[in-house]
Amino acid sequence: MLAAPAQAILLMGPTGAGKSDLALALAAEFPLEIVSVDSAMVFRGLDIGTAKPPREARERVPHHLIDLLDPAESYSAGRFVRDALVAMSQIRSRGRTPLLVGGTMLYFHALLEGLADLPAANEEFRRGLDERATREGWPALHAELARADPRAAARIEPGDAQRIQRALEVIDATGTPISELQVARTPSIDRAQVLHLVVAPARRETLRARIEQRLASMMSQGFLAEVEQLYERGDLDTGRPAVRAVGYRQLWGHLAGEYSLEEALGRALIATRQLAKRQMTWLRQHGDAFWCDPLESEAVGHMSREVRLALG
Repeated sequence: MLAAPAQAILLMGPTGAGKSDLALALAAEFPLEIVSVDSAMVFRGLDIGTAKPPREARERVPHHLIDLLDPAESYSAGRFVRDALVAMSQIRSRGRTPLLVGGTMLYFHALLEGLADLPAANEEFRRGLDERATREGWPALHAELARADPRAAARIEPGDAQRIQRALEVIDATGTPISELQVARTPSIDRAQVLHLVVAPARRETLRARIEQRLASMMSQGFLAEVEQLYERGDLDTGRPAVRAVGYRQLWGHLAGEYSLEEALGRALIATRQLAKRQMTWLRQHGDAFWCDPLESEAVGHMSREVRLALG
């Protein structure tokens, strides 16, 4: 049973589900401020490919944790938790409620389940892994991880460069599998004081079609030109988290001459669908969440009812 009034509202869902529109509709009705839970929206200049809310919307409804960093910088789940807790505290001090919106499930997991005490990033080790991945491919490094930490490898896709890199880095620094270190952790927020909302189409085919339409819309808005601006800076490469973001990574490969634009778009579509599949797998574990299909005519009304009850 939710302890009302809710201290925070989590609006979660797969990519392309329509989370931002629902969040703005709820913020127009209730005293809410939006906290972005998106590992790519933290970067300045990644606008079209992240479906970042337009500036007009951000001026109308306060948004937090957007445009924090230059694309040459890195961001982590640990920093997200610290930044989110500060933003949530400030929002509540104004008599409003934080509405956390996004699809980076690692960040939601870090808030709800806590973070392990892991070593800091080792840039030299990461560069070495990137060089090996260029020669051998990330699936080969995933196989190496499977031998050293089978439990971690079972949760990580063979092409998920960032998580493979982190898991191998932790083993190198500590001699202990990351799956063991992640057992002992303390949640950052109390689930009993949080309303969990999930927005997702009821049919998988519908989500796949929305993802395809969204990519086409991004391209018509100038997504390729956006990636070209990043590419032409000269100080970025595929080792940067910003460049590895879904869609950006594939268009970057096209600009680098690795494959045609048509193939890049095909790869981006596949990668986005795979991301959505992973997101849905994680979301299905949340039996305490209220689920809503964004295509239902009463979707906003259903969400509004839950928020009204939660805010008391």
